[in-house]
Amino acid sequence: MRIEPATSAQEAPRERATDYDHEARIWLAEVYQGDAVRQLSVRSITTGMLLGALMSISNLYVGLKTGWGLGVTITSCIIAFSVFRVLESAFAHFRDDPFTILENYTSSSAASAAGYMSTSGLVSSIPALYMMTGRQLNAWEMISWLAALSCLGVFMAIPLKRQLIDVDKLPFPTGLATAETLKAMYTSGSEALAKARALGYAAVLGAAVIFWRDGFLLAAGWLRERWSRLAQALENVALPEIFPLVPGEWGRDFLARTSLGFEGSLLMVGAGAIMGIRVGVSLLVGSVIYYGWIGPILIERHIVAEAGYGRHGINAWTLWPATAMMVASGLLSFALRWRTVARALAGMLSMFRPSKTGDDPLAAVDVPGSWFVIGTALSGAACVILGERFFNISYPMGILAVLLTFVLSIVAARATGETDVTPIGAMGQITQFVYGAIARSNITTNLMTASITAGASAHSADLLTDLKSGYLLGGNPRKQTISQLFGVLAGTLVCVPVYTLVAKPEQIGSQELPAPSAKVWAGVAEMMANGIAALPEGALGAAAIAAVVGIMLTIGEEFAPERYRRWIPSPIGLGIAGVIPAFNSISMFLGALVAWLVARRWPRVDEVYTIPVSSGLIAGESLMGVAIILLREGPGMLESFWK
Repeated sequence: MRIEPATSAQEAPRERATDYDHEARIWLAEVYQGDAVRQLSVRSITTGMLLGALMSISNLYVGLKTGWGLGVTITSCIIAFSVFRVLESAFAHFRDDPFTILENYTSSSAASAAGYMSTSGLVSSIPALYMMTGRQLNAWEMISWLAALSCLGVFMAIPLKRQLIDVDKLPFPTGLATAETLKAMYTSGSEALAKARALGYAAVLGAAVIFWRDGFLLAAGWLRERWSRLAQALENVALPEIFPLVPGEWGRDFLARTSLGFEGSLLMVGAGAIMGIRVGVSLLVGSVIYYGWIGPILIERHIVAEAGYGRHGINAWTLWPATAMMVASGLLSFALRWRTVARALAGMLSMFRPSKTGDDPLAAVDVPGSWFVIGTALSGAACVILGERFFNISYPMGILAVLLTFVLSIVAARATGETDVTPIGAMGQITQFVYGAIARSNITTNLMTASITAGASAHSADLLTDLKSGYLLGGNPRKQTISQLFGVLAGTLVCVPVYTLVAKPEQIGSQELPAPSAKVWAGVAEMMANGIAALPEGALGAAAIAAVVGIMLTIGEEFAPERYRRWIPSPIGLGIAGVIPAFNSISMFLGALVAWLVARRWPRVDEVYTIPVSSGLIAGESLMGVAIILLREGPGMLESFWK
């Protein structure tokens, strides 16, 4: 649904200025405050990098679990505001020099760049590469590769800002919401503090639950040799990983036969609350169809060996129809936005047109074109050179990938601006299909050229969303772009080592780390390389049916009357249910159900607390989960990182 920004002085209404130069001068005179209010400071950058680093760990963990990336920007704004409000109440120095609204939004820009680092490939192309080829990248290869394609996305956004934000005034709903949230907090901060407290309490609860489940078992392992009784007691009281749907022997037997149950975790509950009831119900329905209906049939016919989630489990077969549904739905949804694509391509030349008067009023604050030219040339060249060195992608193939990325980044940015949905998967899959046609048998080229497109598009759209907030708040775009690059640095240096230590090869694609996005990428690459002969028995027909269902549901989403759309299952939810364990889907449904009930009964409570509480549960559990994994690795973890 398109969300139009409210008419305000920040929007420099068109009725007051029909010429772009005139409109730009109005914005400078009435809105811009980037020279009068502190924006880019050591504390804003440091805060953003620290918050973004933590959120990058959380998003990485959640992405490897669910395939979803969760919002970072507004959460970082609330946390930063609350932290500095506490400091201001405790120390005179901070009261005399308060954290400004522009510092906060600049901090959130760095945090979002770091927080979304996982979308650059750590939950998709890189684990998919291991699944398909057994190639495990070392830390420095990943750091340099992800830094190059992320910087490429940042620099590619530079010429898009003027066209999409200044001229076309696309809403970029998350950017608009961030600006409105910041203005509300700095006008009256009591609600922001309430949200921050709720987030903090929920984070403690989420961390406590995962420690009860995994931390007790870790401690039991340490204590077993000297204090065996205490170790046994901890094992006995540890929270089970999976609960049956109903207690008793029948429930345990049903769980063993179908793998349908609840997870001993609150992370998926929090994720489901954010996703909403429509996706939550779709996940429930999909898990029942895949694991409760199709799964037993597959076992009975000896097509799969076991009910569980693994190499020989139900998921090894359901992956194919699930992938077909998501790919068909994603590409059709993208194609139905053909007007957006046409506007994006038509606007390519206008992005580089000089000011009509020859005197650009925004020249002193906008990012200069030289940054785009030099930054794109250097980062694009880095992608091409590293692609050849790391993945044997020929130079012509690499150059084509960078050129294709520029075009698709424009399309992805406009789609984000109009709908708030960045079609990262569709961008990657388009590239996979292109290279599947011109380099069919090369799986590595297929995956890693798509990684350039998807990763750069994600960072380009992210920067433009942040620049929309800055446009509404009167910030300096040049300073914000610098903060975005610092965020890329923080996310790369933190997220990659954590991935190396957490995502062990034997766990990628397992029940512990399902990596659903990676499985979709790997499935497309395998299909392009090996054809339909690689599919297990019956999977081709199921994939064809699932693709048709995905297309029909997407058409319904697009054209059905508004009152009926909420009853149409989400094709992405149905698809994801076939790629992750059933207990993950059911837990997410429970979270969505609780949030829906709260919204119906107490709408004000939902408005204030649902997102902070859900985000806190996710952040607390994911950070504690990563900490437990690192503790379990012990002294060998640094050695494994430097390999």
